[in-house]
Amino acid sequence: MEEPTHRVLLVDDQAMIGEAVRRLVRDEPDIAYECCRDAETAFALAETFRPTVILQDLMLRDVSGLDVVRRFRALPATAAIPVIMLSARDEPVVKAELLGAGANDYLVKLPDRIELIARIRVHSEAYLRLLERNAAFAALEREREKSERLLRNILPEKIASRLKDGDATIAESFPAVTVLFADLCGFTDFSQRVDARHLVGLLDEIFSAFDRLALGLGVEKIKTIGDAYMAVAGLPEPRADHAEATADMAIGMLDAFRDVMQARELAMQVRIGIHSGPVVAGVIGRHKFSYDLWGDTVNTASRMESHGEPSRIHVSAATRSLLGDRYRFADRGDVTIKGKGVMSTFFLLGRA
Repeated sequence: MEEPTHRVLLVDDQAMIGEAVRRLVRDEPDIAYECCRDAETAFALAETFRPTVILQDLMLRDVSGLDVVRRFRALPATAAIPVIMLSARDEPVVKAELLGAGANDYLVKLPDRIELIARIRVHSEAYLRLLERNAAFAALEREREKSERLLRNILPEKIASRLKDGDATIAESFPAVTVLFADLCGFTDFSQRVDARHLVGLLDEIFSAFDRLALGLGVEKIKTIGDAYMAVAGLPEPRADHAEATADMAIGMLDAFRDVMQARELAMQVRIGIHSGPVVAGVIGRHKFSYDLWGDTVNTASRMESHGEPSRIHVSAATRSLLGDRYRFADRGDVTIKGKGVMSTFFLLGRA
């Protein structure tokens, strides 16, 4: 049996009125009916019965009908439920006071059966439509929030906000940033010996640890490419300590990676490269957005990683200069870097 569409709660301290209204609506299968004789019971019953219309007597024992209407309007559970007042007094001043207090309608009791049922249905259906609109709006808000969270996960928050505000082309030059690349040594061979679930689970654990470091240090993760990880400090908000933030992240990445390997009893290593300089950054794509970096600084940082050594942080002279004596280094000397020629590079060992 279907649940009645309309749910009527009568608040009246006269038992005979409660019974009379019950008889008026009892033959309507789409109307459920409850009655209570005092305001406090009505407030509690409204929480459990969930009425779509409240019928309320103007004159209740020991309490003003106006005060009861105002309280119905103040309670979250009943704030929007239509209230139809019942009274033996048919005076314009009384009606005006009740409507001003928040009542939706007024009937002289005992009302005609046809008129009462018509008023109940009109107000109940309006309330149900309001609930549907509110539910649809809430669902829309949840979807909007989900989309915004997704966008913020993909893009830096400032860039996501600009896209939301309608900025169609986002491209900026940054004169001083520090770019980091990390690559998992031996991962390709490892991937051929394990199932897909194990492989993806391992990558997720490693890169999630890196993401937490980036978030804590204010470094922007740019992307992952297979088993490689790219991040940058100094954009989209410029910062003077971009090299220091990236160095701290790289040191933390070695420790985090080592912890994952020990916990899983694996023997892989990570190789990290860092370089500082100018870049161009922007958003590409229309259906799948991507925030990316371009320029010689990006290429050099990538070369620092590929020409580095496992479990070490390979940095350029530019980054070494920015970090100064706040960190410890091992001078690697002159190294021939593909596409760059001979460069003076260093291994970052830790903070001084």
